[in-house]
Amino acid sequence: MSNFVVSARKYRPNRFEDVVGQEHVSRTLKNALQSGQLAHAFLFCGPRGVGKTTCARILAKVLNCQNPSAEFEPCNTCSSCKSFNENAAFNITELDAASNNSVEHIRALIEQVRFQPQQGKYKVFIIDEVHMLSQQAFNAFLKTLEEPPSYAIFILATTEKHKIIPTILSRCQIYDFRRIQPSDIANHLQFICNTEDIEAESDALHIVAQKADGALRDALSIFDRIVAFSGKRITYQDVISNLNVLDYDYYFRMVDAFLLEDVSRVLLIFDDILSKGFDAELFINGLSEHLRNLLVCQDEQTHTLLEVSDTLQARYFKQAQMTPTTFILTALNIANNCDVEYKNARNKRLHVELALIKMTHINRAVQWMRQPEAEAEEKKKPDVEVVAAQPSDEVLLHLQVEVPKMNGIDEQNSSTRPASLSERARNGDKRQMPTLDLDAMIEATRAEGNLGAKPDAPALTLEALDEVWKQYIEQSEEHESTKMLLQDAELALDNAEVRVTARTALAENAIREESGLMEYIRKYFHRTDLTFHIRRSEKQAEAPKMQKPLGVKEVYLKMRENNPALDQLRQLFDLRPDMD
Repeated sequence: MSNFVVSARKYRPNRFEDVVGQEHVSRTLKNALQSGQLAHAFLFCGPRGVGKTTCARILAKVLNCQNPSAEFEPCNTCSSCKSFNENAAFNITELDAASNNSVEHIRALIEQVRFQPQQGKYKVFIIDEVHMLSQQAFNAFLKTLEEPPSYAIFILATTEKHKIIPTILSRCQIYDFRRIQPSDIANHLQFICNTEDIEAESDALHIVAQKADGALRDALSIFDRIVAFSGKRITYQDVISNLNVLDYDYYFRMVDAFLLEDVSRVLLIFDDILSKGFDAELFINGLSEHLRNLLVCQDEQTHTLLEVSDTLQARYFKQAQMTPTTFILTALNIANNCDVEYKNARNKRLHVELALIKMTHINRAVQWMRQPEAEAEEKKKPDVEVVAAQPSDEVLLHLQVEVPKMNGIDEQNSSTRPASLSERARNGDKRQMPTLDLDAMIEATRAEGNLGAKPDAPALTLEALDEVWKQYIEQSEEHESTKMLLQDAELALDNAEVRVTARTALAENAIREESGLMEYIRKYFHRTDLTFHIRRSEKQAEAPKMQKPLGVKEVYLKMRENNPALDQLRQLFDLRPDMD
């Protein structure tokens, strides 16, 4: 058997500055030591694995240290510190209240308080899990805790503060320990990796930190298990497979499919998740967390709430820019209702699939609800929006005009010579310029062949236009979901007019924002006169209309139209259906 020591023990902090994520407690204790205003009883409370017992042991070591540093850290070299590190200090007593919770154990503790320390100034009593003491034990402990000898210090630690009686709380100085942030845990794990010569991916350490749920001891236990599985190189795939964590990529692909309103892809992704052995409830909770991260990414003030690695943050920001806030809020509501009703559902897979289908049609549902307002606005706007080409620098240079000499200005002096049109445009000069008919000049230069198609330029055809459109998309560094939106467009060509028809409103917005695509096409064909007409497909723009349900009379009349003999049957049997 090797002398292996788990990381939670091997890297247990020996100084206040080594404690992770509890700076507010460390600073307060060090200031109290410096000012000499040290209480006789402390209560450290907080979740498991956040450093309560560790801080208690460090404080006990500092109190009896013979050579404390200027910042009141233990020296770890004196006889008192060495005996403490070897668990041989007689002045420090640790009691586990979970197994020593009776009155007899407290009375034995009180007897030890009567004896003065053999070495050092203080006798320190650390009682862990103090909430496990019985009511009689608490009562027996009250008097000693309130008025102990000057050399006695009590440090109580608990994870359940609400179970401690108020008379004990009123006699202690209470310190609340926080859950450790995932970023702090990941940094500490990276420090251990550097010390142990282990190569680890940043995303892998963040997954371990998030799985620990704020407990550093849990994170170190998970870390030891991953190291035993992966060896000296820890990868993201090793961590998610060993911890049964669903890959982030599934959530990004699912949201992309939502935005594209692709129901079949949504169901296939969900089926792939189930086939890998993941629980549907785990997936819906992870999807809710993913949507929450997209929501906090849409506001710069909430970016700090995103607890992921740096490489993953860029991907979240990219998808958050493409996802409407209304979609995120509605999807979060659907996911929350699905999670609440999941346990009561008989067919759990169908229950989750229905929720995913609802999320897929969120944009269409919002569009249908806003259709009356949209129709009113469409009547006020032209049917087609024209994206015209803007004059480039070459065009501005071609249109430079010199202002005639006025008021005795010397044309030969470069410092006083009037600026050209392009120079004034670039410098933002707002002085009065000569009135120019740009449209007339552009038409004139186009007639000369300067702005139109050049002799050596590629021929502008619909097939060539379609190829250039696809070529730009393949070379683009945009996200895959954006590329899919651009590929979904239908092109038509009418002389110098390119008509672009988008299938969805999301695709229409993506094409309008992709100004580099239009400039790329103009430069490829050497046609600065190209204009682009972007619109949405009328078939997709039409929202489903709600049909009014038929009444009894309408149903009867409809049936009689299809079968006139029905009226004879009614007269034969003297039937009187309710016609009101």
